Amino acid sequence: MSFTDWPWRVWRQQRGDAIALRLAAETLTWRQLCQQVDALAAGFFAQGVESGTGVALRGKNSPQMLLCWLALLQCGARILPLNPQLPDSMLTRLLPGLSLSFGLALAETPAVPGLAPLIPQPRDGQHQADWDATRLVSMTLTSGSTGLPKAAVHSAAAHLASAAGVIRLMGFTADDSWLLSLPLFHVSGQGILWRWLQAGATLVVRPMHPLEGALQGCTHASLVPTQLWRLLENNPQSLDLKAVLLGGAAIPVALTDQAESGGICCFCGYGLTEFASTVCAKPADGKPDVGTALAGREVRIVDGEVWLRAASMAAGYWRDGKLAPLTNAEGWFATRDRGRLDQGILTIIGRLDNLFFSAGEGIQPEDVERVIIGHPAVHQVFVVPIADREFGQRPVAVVECDPDFAPGQLADWLAGKLARFQLPVHWLRLPEGLKTGGIKISRRALQTWVAQQLAG
Repeated sequence: MSFTDWPWRVWRQQRGDAIALRLAAETLTWRQLCQQVDALAAGFFAQGVESGTGVALRGKNSPQMLLCWLALLQCGARILPLNPQLPDSMLTRLLPGLSLSFGLALAETPAVPGLAPLIPQPRDGQHQADWDATRLVSMTLTSGSTGLPKAAVHSAAAHLASAAGVIRLMGFTADDSWLLSLPLFHVSGQGILWRWLQAGATLVVRPMHPLEGALQGCTHASLVPTQLWRLLENNPQSLDLKAVLLGGAAIPVALTDQAESGGICCFCGYGLTEFASTVCAKPADGKPDVGTALAGREVRIVDGEVWLRAASMAAGYWRDGKLAPLTNAEGWFATRDRGRLDQGILTIIGRLDNLFFSAGEGIQPEDVERVIIGHPAVHQVFVVPIADREFGQRPVAVVECDPDFAPGQLADWLAGKLARFQLPVHWLRLPEGLKTGGIKISRRALQTWVAQQLAG
């Protein structure tokens, strides 16, 4: 849909009495939602937030965070959502280069260092910046492998373009509801928000534990494979789920088959922060590809590397008040992902950054993981290198599997399935502390943890 005003205000005019938000203890219609957003926006404007103001938003998903996000957008602000776990030591180095004026810390999260505090204080009246789809509305930190993360900046038009392709693929309509299961500081969480706004559907914002309770009445959700396994192990008949977008780890065929038998369609794909979430996607079918480019996206392979361009692409990386371009001299974004394209179908081989060498043999961790995930007891697996005096580096597998299954049992099962140099030399169980609750696990953090476990 093409908007002429802020999306929630458009839906107030068209579907004012329809349910916009379903919370733990109440529901809000589009009309009621706009009343609360108007009051918060008036309060933020009174404190100095106006069009183009940079605001850091620190907190966990909650109804208050969502309402503040919409109110800041309505003021015309450029929002930087922050993972509450980011240390102040990093923020004091990162934030000065991002042209921010205010920091809004919600619930029990500490104040944002170096920024004037912003308080959510509803006021009578309303304030809104003029709707301009090209206005820069979000700054999302990338998960760079080295140094400080970069802030990819998107316009509302880019977010809505990303949303349009996904909702068309998954059949998400105004009559459906999507659970806000991923954090808004992650681009996948923002993807859920903009799909809701694009479709004029219902967004469900509830505590995520237990997940079965959070999903009551939801037709769509974004989950990692482990979450779907646990749902199916309990009582899938009690769920209203029609479609699930899976990500964050390799997806076992047994999982999607079981879900499909329960009436849940599973989708998988490929996305990046710089492209406001999903670029390619398909119904999960057990094949290693990630599907075809969604509407408005283009893919090409150059020297084995995936290049992209799309209407959903970020305007650039924000650096000291200026936008640094994402694209190369040819006008494409070079992803650093290895891939191949066959009749429009993209297969991601792995990150160029993840490739390592053992006794001169190149090991792409994702190749090894695709084999290991085929074992029925394995829920997800990550292969990372450790330093080795003789071989340079050797592979180690970190596995999440059934509680009564020892990861080391996989060594015999893999006989004949992998080359000898690809076989992990250590098998470790994925610790609870490294699980992220819905977004991809950092390979860098895993590698550090593995080195600590095997030290000495």
